[in-house]
Amino acid sequence: MTRMTRRTSVWLVPALIFLGVNVFGAVSAGMDGELPHAGLHLVVALLAVYLVWRLARPHTPPRFGLSRAREDPGAGAAFADRLVGIEQAVDAVALEVERIGEGQRFLTRVAAERALPQPDLPAARGRVVTPH
Repeated sequence: MTRMTRRTSVWLVPALIFLGVNVFGAVSAGMDGELPHAGLHLVVALLAVYLVWRLARPHTPPRFGLSRAREDPGAGAAFADRLVGIEQAVDAVALEVERIGEGQRFLTRVAAERALPQPDLPAARGRVVTPH
């Protein structure tokens, strides 16, 4: 179902006028010897050509996901298989992240156990050493 919408057809007329004005401006400026001015009109005319092309071609709605299953019966199954694969990959990543977290917690606990404060020696009590 391809068709031109009313809004598209309304904007096509001003876009064509815009294109014509810029082509005429480029030719007129070129004949007057104003090459930078003519070049600017040509660049704007090229943008207008693109705008007219986008407005003039028929509108086709985007096709996402399972809408292709109506055209190709195998497309729905392939899409479902891809979703299952993505789900399995996400589960595997989540499992690995949990393992990394467990290792981090273990290393933090071991480091904390090794860094337990030592009992104060009698000679060092009451004395504070600060770095200079």
